[in-house]
Amino acid sequence: MGQFGMGQPVRRVEDARFLTGAGRYTDDISLPNQAYALVLRSPYAHATIRSIDASDALAIPGALAVLTSADVKAAGLKPLMTPIKLKNRDGSDMVMLPRLLLAEGKVRHVGDGVALIVAENLDAARDMLDAVVVEYEDHPAIVDTAGAVAPDAAQVYAEAPGNICFDWGSGQPDAVEAAFAKADKIARLRLINNRLISHAMEPRNAIGDVDAEGRLTLYTSSQGVHDLQEVFAEEVFGIGRDRLRVVTPDVGGGFGTKIFPYPEQALVLLAAQTLKRPVKWTGERSDSSQADAHGRDNVTEAALALDAEGKFLALSVDTIANLGGYISPYGPFIPTLAGTMMLTGVYAIPAASVRVRGVFTHTAPVDAYRGAGRPEAAYVIERMVEEAARITGLSSAEIRRRNFIPAASMPFKTALGQTYDSGDFNQTLTEALTLADVAGFEARLAEAKARGKLRGLGLSSYIEACAGGSPEDARLEMDAAGKVTLFIGTQSNGQGHATAYGQLAADGLGIDIADIHMIQGDTDRVRTGGGTGGSRSVPVGGVAVTKAVDALIEKGKRIAAHLLEAAPADVEFADGSFTIVGTDRRVGLTEVAAQAKAGKVPDGETPELDGDGRWKPPAATYPNGTHVVELEIDPDTGGVTLDRYVVVDDFGAVVNPLMLAGQVHGGIAQGAGQALIEEAAYDPESGQLITGSFMDYGMPRADLLPQIEFHLKNVPCTTNPLGIKGAGEAGAIGAPPAVINGLLNALSPLGITHIDMPATPHKLWQAIQAAQVQAAAE
Repeated sequence: MGQFGMGQPVRRVEDARFLTGAGRYTDDISLPNQAYALVLRSPYAHATIRSIDASDALAIPGALAVLTSADVKAAGLKPLMTPIKLKNRDGSDMVMLPRLLLAEGKVRHVGDGVALIVAENLDAARDMLDAVVVEYEDHPAIVDTAGAVAPDAAQVYAEAPGNICFDWGSGQPDAVEAAFAKADKIARLRLINNRLISHAMEPRNAIGDVDAEGRLTLYTSSQGVHDLQEVFAEEVFGIGRDRLRVVTPDVGGGFGTKIFPYPEQALVLLAAQTLKRPVKWTGERSDSSQADAHGRDNVTEAALALDAEGKFLALSVDTIANLGGYISPYGPFIPTLAGTMMLTGVYAIPAASVRVRGVFTHTAPVDAYRGAGRPEAAYVIERMVEEAARITGLSSAEIRRRNFIPAASMPFKTALGQTYDSGDFNQTLTEALTLADVAGFEARLAEAKARGKLRGLGLSSYIEACAGGSPEDARLEMDAAGKVTLFIGTQSNGQGHATAYGQLAADGLGIDIADIHMIQGDTDRVRTGGGTGGSRSVPVGGVAVTKAVDALIEKGKRIAAHLLEAAPADVEFADGSFTIVGTDRRVGLTEVAAQAKAGKVPDGETPELDGDGRWKPPAATYPNGTHVVELEIDPDTGGVTLDRYVVVDDFGAVVNPLMLAGQVHGGIAQGAGQALIEEAAYDPESGQLITGSFMDYGMPRADLLPQIEFHLKNVPCTTNPLGIKGAGEAGAIGAPPAVINGLLNALSPLGITHIDMPATPHKLWQAIQAAQVQAAAE
């Protein structure tokens, strides 16, 4: 293995470009004769649009157009539709409703797009935005997730009575009922998984362009161009894919939010068609807050049945999942098929039953956000396990050990149909507890108590499913100078794909990683692609790269045999050269590439040294691990300090441990942020978003986290040729329950047994005050 091979801590090759300001993002692109667009957004959560008067706006110097739903319909554009078609528990179909590109008739959340403003420059566009007069008739709104199903709740759609989009279920309800009937104890909790806004560093954006032949080009920050090309070309515009090129340059963060299509991307294309010139829209932070797809937002009633020895018998989960005012493309998938399959976690639970109701509310649509259903599932089961420990009197570690799926039982099929191929959950827990010095916790607890602080120890043992599903293709081309270009359809949005793929290719070809250049994000240059999401890029794309390496080498053997006048079977490749077995006759890889470019190839071979690879995963991978957090609460203020954080993760084989640690650290920051401070909150009366800026939305900052101790316990994945398990979302999955369990451990002397995320200082202070009043009264 060379210095750039798999498992080596190679520093990211793209960092020099980013740190020196040489990155190229969508907003850095300016096209000749470019116009500028803004979106006029609704100030109401629920209202009828009585009229739109754009006459004053169009009289402003520099004004070009005000496009409304009437213009969208006149152009023949279709709305966005979800590809997810769930069946209800009774066998009927879920309610299928379109997401309009601009609101028609009614607005259904604050920030709903009403018109696209286009002007020669941004100043004129801003003036136009203020000059458009929209007459609204305000109506009552519902923004509460569980309250959406109340009999007197405001209705979002007449077509969805009771605000129900779907009522879906899975599992074995009869077996669960029987298990609960014979249970010795039952743990019950009502859990809130709070609504989040991803707030990527780079806001969403889009530039629409049209050439003289009418072919469209969309430049946009995304997590994959090919799905966008399919949706906008075939479904929205009704044209062939070859009539739309989609380009994504560098991306400043995605977190799932940039996977799917948005109205603005279609609208700038329509504006470009209309005006016969490029039209650019760059979202501002208020656009991100109001109109990006939000994440999470579930209310769950869960129950866990136990026998007299603390063994789990059955799990029952009933969730209300907020979809928002429109069905975002994968909105119905996230709380159902994406996450519920992981509700039994790392435990041998014989039976499980799940019900999920997807509800409409007058809020921004909800869709995939880092982890996409698996953090919600991990939070439910890990909070339930902790509650089970409380009611049985067992320790957090002991109740887990009694119920872990044994390593010797792998592969193991869960009650919800997942087959875990590998994992040693007890060993991961043991290592994490040792590394966290849990044995010394009592001494630290006593010291904190002497300072008037409440100290707690929390843990979670998580597992997730990722890196399965659709295939990925990779292509390698080597030029006459030995430089290699990699074409691949994933999309880096901060993960470091150029480094990870470069390591795999450099290792296989025996060349310097600096000689490998990656092309992503252009449907004209990359033929296919599944994009980036579900922690799939390196586990799936990386295997495709290695297969492309193998294909290039095999072709190289045939060309080398032709050059050396030998049989291909007698040629081997090692250390960057092709050699005739048993002789000293050899030709270098670069020379083979140069000769191929010169046309010196066998009959039937194309005059280039290249290779194509494809990998379709046969199953998901199942990364898992244990998080241990030690924290303190100041009872006078409710302030929380995360003092120690240890995580032991099983990601199978590792491509780059430095980048892997970065992924885990980032995920933990987002997970701890959700647990302690983050929440997209709406006013229950007006439906106004009251966390619409960083003045009010609790973004995690550096002082929220301690130094994170990250350790690996690698059990190779048996369903991936490289042994890799996905890793990009794991930190955000394990952190929330670990932090909340730690808080409740700290609060347990006060008799506090439950608190919901986000456990803000104010919420904690109120709980402490109430407990102290109760104790005084008793």
